[in-house]
Amino acid sequence: MLFNSYEFIFIFLPIVLFGFHFIGKHCRHRFAIAWLVGASLFFYGWWNPAYLGLLLFSIVFNYSCGTSINNVADGKISKKIILIIGIIINLSVLGYFKYANFFIDNLNVLTGTNIFLNEVILPLGISFFTFQQITYLVDSYYNETKEYNFLHYCLFVTFFPQLIAGPIVHHKEMLPQYNNDSMYRIHSKNITIGLTIFILGLFKKVVLADGISVYASPVFNAAEIGTQLTLFEAWVGAIAYSFQLYFDFSGYSDMAIGIARMFGVKLPLNFNSPYKATNISDFWRQWHMTLSRLIRDYLWDPISLTLTRHAINNNYNAFEMFSLTIVTPILFSFFWIGLWHGAGWNFIIFGMIHGVYIIIHNIWKTIFVNKTNFRINKTIAWLITFFAVSISWVPFRAESINGAGNILAAMFGLDGISLSGSQLVNLGPGFIWILALLIIATKFPNTIQFMQKFQSHSDDYNYKEINVERSLLGWNLTTLWAIIIGIGFCIAIASITKTSEFLYFQF
Repeated sequence: MLFNSYEFIFIFLPIVLFGFHFIGKHCRHRFAIAWLVGASLFFYGWWNPAYLGLLLFSIVFNYSCGTSINNVADGKISKKIILIIGIIINLSVLGYFKYANFFIDNLNVLTGTNIFLNEVILPLGISFFTFQQITYLVDSYYNETKEYNFLHYCLFVTFFPQLIAGPIVHHKEMLPQYNNDSMYRIHSKNITIGLTIFILGLFKKVVLADGISVYASPVFNAAEIGTQLTLFEAWVGAIAYSFQLYFDFSGYSDMAIGIARMFGVKLPLNFNSPYKATNISDFWRQWHMTLSRLIRDYLWDPISLTLTRHAINNNYNAFEMFSLTIVTPILFSFFWIGLWHGAGWNFIIFGMIHGVYIIIHNIWKTIFVNKTNFRINKTIAWLITFFAVSISWVPFRAESINGAGNILAAMFGLDGISLSGSQLVNLGPGFIWILALLIIATKFPNTIQFMQKFQSHSDDYNYKEINVERSLLGWNLTTLWAIIIGIGFCIAIASITKTSEFLYFQF
């Protein structure tokens, strides 16, 4: 069931929302939680009921592992063994469903064998709920979790607004909210704020993202069949996809945050205007922020700390220190970021491109900024960052390495530079769409700025930490804003003319 479908907006969501608050008001809270868990399982099973068993197995297994870890006395080797077994089982399940076909295909190519494996269908959200629970196990091992009841844990994993494509939530920001009595009482303010954020996200998805997709998809489809593209066609397609992906995924995140708020739950922020970034490090602090947080806390920091200690103990020189403590963790982390997004070499290439970007940025910052205080003009820095990111989206979107190569070759003029009058006419609407979305993404306030008078997200990200600039254009509880948001909702509803899945569903 899609957020941008009539059955979700007008049937599923109102029934679940009314039932939750009605039960929460008249019954014990655990019945309201049970209602929400049941609705979330129904929501997940709507896509393919066969994979409900996989989700339930994952929940029971990880809850049992976490409980076992918490009940083992400190210092016993069995505590670490339980953690290792839990991580191995989780990664094995994820590896089979997401990477088995990719592994077999590459093994056949390398060894000349002809091993056959029936195509494994990827369960929706498996990357999200698997890593969400691995972090729970790791935190249990380090005594950073408390004992929570099973129903609360089930809701932590299955909560339908963020189950399929995030934001990736942390137990410490979610589970305590379920003990808050105010969550179970309906508040008109929560409904109003949540509905507003949901409509903003819906508008981003069905009007903006789906609207510009018609200028991205034909270019990538043509590249896959070997059609020679002009430089301008390739750039229009690549930049159009850059905006399609942004408004599609940030739209989903807004809808998830808005829906959760209607239930009295605050989810973490996932986007903070990444296309305003003036360097690649800032881009990753502002793009898919909950994934960046997970990689930083559970991969980058532990590896970097371990390698730094090793380098210091062995008296490495400056070059060896930089290579071991900066280059290695960056490339390792971005390799897994790429692979996390999908089972394909194009995703690995995407991750490694960004790893190289980050390394170049670190070298630049070390040599020029820190030592000479030389800085590039802000506009030029933004242009470099935006076009570098747009280039990296090509292998991310392309269905094959050959397709990505065809587009990149055209983007860099290897297929010649030409622009006829007919091409200009055909590309004109695409240019207009790109210009319009560029203005929206870089000049308009983002969701957290738009809702700046209200705490629209969980406390884990506060304004100071994420450096959110205040905006003169902010939403408020007024009749005028109600009319504007209502018009936006009507436009969005009218734009739902066909089934349009979210791009991150495939990851």
